[in-house]
Amino acid sequence: MTSPTSQAPARRPTAADGFVVVDKPQGWTSHDVVGRMRRLAGTRKVGHAGTLDPMATGVLVLGIGRATKLLTYVVGADKDYDATIRLGVATTTDDAEGTVAAVAGPDAVGHVERAALDAAVADLTGDILQVPTSVSAIKVDGKRAYARVRAGEEVALKARPVTVSRFEVLDVRATTAVVPDGDLGDTYVEAPDDALDAADAADAADAADAAAPHDGDRARPGVAPTAADPGDGPTREVPVVDVDVRVTVSSGTYVRALARDLGTALGTGGHLTALRRTRVGGYALAGARTLEELEAQADADGTLATLPLADAARGTFPVRELDEAEVRALGYGQWVEPTGRADVVAALSPSGTLVALLEDTKRRGEALAKPVLVLAPAP
Repeated sequence: MTSPTSQAPARRPTAADGFVVVDKPQGWTSHDVVGRMRRLAGTRKVGHAGTLDPMATGVLVLGIGRATKLLTYVVGADKDYDATIRLGVATTTDDAEGTVAAVAGPDAVGHVERAALDAAVADLTGDILQVPTSVSAIKVDGKRAYARVRAGEEVALKARPVTVSRFEVLDVRATTAVVPDGDLGDTYVEAPDDALDAADAADAADAADAAAPHDGDRARPGVAPTAADPGDGPTREVPVVDVDVRVTVSSGTYVRALARDLGTALGTGGHLTALRRTRVGGYALAGARTLEELEAQADADGTLATLPLADAARGTFPVRELDEAEVRALGYGQWVEPTGRADVVAALSPSGTLVALLEDTKRRGEALAKPVLVLAPAP
């Protein structure tokens, strides 16, 4: 695998407008992937639909050319993740990139029963109020929360409604973790202050700068999970419980906050050690390509295959078939008959071209569909 800093040769434009679904590798920021795709596609008009943390892997939907205008709607789609939650250790960032902030005693971890785990998971399923992690990209009075944390400020974010439509436990196993040495009693306690002082807050905040507004992301569960930073002082091993889970969440849900809240509910503390995004809306991992595969294709034939605009629209929106009169009207920005739906609809020409995105509204009391985006203007 090439590194994010290695340079692919500049190319003339070789990609048609459309989506490319990438299986993002570990260690790359989403911006790194966009930069590589710009070189492969020969255009700077490339964007993505929802950031993945550098340590995360999985589905990253990229738009090229006019398809970048569709990305806003993909960002708001629900998402699937496979994750690993470590019970027994809490961190400053609710994930493995943070510093150990608290450790549970062996009795607390050893007494986590499956019935209690299942009950806590059930309480975090459905429509819930979630407090986002403080080290996040959410703005507080115009400034990112992670920047305030980096500056030494206390950040208290408000709970907000999210939906966790699936929270399934796949596996539970006992293991050990390395934490700062100190007097770690039999209850959920603060780690020694000197261990916290040894943390590099800037590193944690820089990692959060690349984090999605939806979650804190990590590597694939079971494949080199990330260990939380125990600091620079003496360390020891403590018992922990790793829980592999599969979740489906709405836009705006922080998976690392789910890990934190699960640990809190069980009295052990918890954080996220691994996360792999397997689906974003209608785009799943099965349809994703690695950067190596994309580069090999571009090297072999000088082109980069994309999911065409019309197909990208079909994977994102409900579809309305237009007649030629409606195609002409929409090309001039005119309104057409309503779609009868509350959400945005993709309008396709008789030949299958994506003409516009439609949204129902009223004009002088008359129900009509207005174009919120025209992609095939009249000549």
